[in-house]
Amino acid sequence: MTFALETAAEPGKLRRVAIDPVSRVEGHGKVTLLLDEHNKVQQARLHIVEFRGFEKFIEGRPYWEVPVMVQRLCGICPVSHHLAASKALDHVVDAVPTTPSATKLRRLMHYGQVMQSHALHFYHLSSPDLLFGFESDVQRRNIVGVAEAHPTIAREGVLLRKYGQEVIRATAGKRVHGTGSVPGGVNRHLSDADHAMLAADVATMLDHARHAVAVARQLHEGDPALYDRFGEAPASMMSLVRPDGAMELYDGVLRVRDADGRVVVDGASDQQYLDLIEEQVKPWSYMKFPYLKQLGPDAGWYRVGPLARVQNCDHVDTPLAEAARRDFVAHGHGRPVHGALAYHWARMIELLHSMEVIARLLDDPDLRRGELMTGDHGKRDATRTGIGVIEAPRGTLIHHYEVGPDDLVTRCNLIVSTTHNNTAMNEAVRAVAREAFDGREVSEGLLNQVEVAIRAYDPCLSCATHALGAMPLDVAVVDADGAVVDRVLKHPDGTLQRGA
Repeated sequence: MTFALETAAEPGKLRRVAIDPVSRVEGHGKVTLLLDEHNKVQQARLHIVEFRGFEKFIEGRPYWEVPVMVQRLCGICPVSHHLAASKALDHVVDAVPTTPSATKLRRLMHYGQVMQSHALHFYHLSSPDLLFGFESDVQRRNIVGVAEAHPTIAREGVLLRKYGQEVIRATAGKRVHGTGSVPGGVNRHLSDADHAMLAADVATMLDHARHAVAVARQLHEGDPALYDRFGEAPASMMSLVRPDGAMELYDGVLRVRDADGRVVVDGASDQQYLDLIEEQVKPWSYMKFPYLKQLGPDAGWYRVGPLARVQNCDHVDTPLAEAARRDFVAHGHGRPVHGALAYHWARMIELLHSMEVIARLLDDPDLRRGELMTGDHGKRDATRTGIGVIEAPRGTLIHHYEVGPDDLVTRCNLIVSTTHNNTAMNEAVRAVAREAFDGREVSEGLLNQVEVAIRAYDPCLSCATHALGAMPLDVAVVDADGAVVDRVLKHPDGTLQRGA
């Protein structure tokens, strides 16, 4: 992490502090703080400073290429995009529902992805802050320091992630950017050798997952004044749930609770997501700002991901994770938990749930036999629409495609988990910045507290900045001496302004 201090031209004599880049997250982003002469925060913003054109260059491609292409958005959560695209295109080829074997193999792949991603985030990216302290020695505050001081925790984190990646390899063909899921189903069974290998380690991985929950819970109960209030930003919560209200990460209906825990939307079809949410563009970030249409852009922002899912569901259908969920809910004393650090506890509950689901699926013979594909893959006369929604590790992920009669994609819209959390992350940054600084001198440790709040959401910034379109863009042409010779500014409304 680097940071810079400079005097801002406007307003007044505020100083600008930049954290650039935000470290230990996927993708590139920065934070800017405006401080007055007393080092009190007047403004705090999380800026996403990269953009990627996936929504545009998917257009014109054959629909069967899409599940492989879109997963290049990310090297950490590619399976989520792979499956969300496949689910969307199942509608295009009339393959809803997919066969029992295909559905269970996709679920196995998905829960392996959730497990390995949660392990990576908690153990490798966040545990140095949690175990050593936010303002501890920066030379020690890393995964190497964790391995030296807490070797059992570090080892279990490595093994959990390795196991999840083996689940992905066995179902998708590769640990990263596999090809196992296709429109209409999957293209492989689980081999006997891979089944035996995964089954052999189930008991050990369940023990490690239970320990992960215990570690996260102990951190909260050891310092509730910190963990319950840090980065607290009360917000509505959105996620998929099963029709009976159970936690559901692969398929389901959309539910929204308000900040007080009341259900305000329930049983909404994922195919009608556009009736539920809209997106807003702001000039200081390439990431959009979704909101609930019924509440409007100012009051309708919400959060997604583990903290939302654990509190949005009525129960978890695996016993160990359900017991852990009840402990988490009890910690809130009848109120929803909104502190940013609670994401870690909720994330480990989901890791345990994912491992329980994997263990249950491995007992199902459909993984190794049965029909893999279904649907009508012939050409049609009309444009077809496909929407796929899945709960990625970071939250609700939406893929929406239109496919023309020539089987080429004519439109693509992606709303990824981190985009849903955009306003929530900004609110958490503001809450931490205002309390942490409060007149104190700027230091690396103080700035790391702001980063801790962002990391708690486990953002994937490269996934979230996928669109070209209604966003601000400033392009400058400079000569060899660094002088600006031409400039074009594109405003959020799409109008262009030219001139240096």
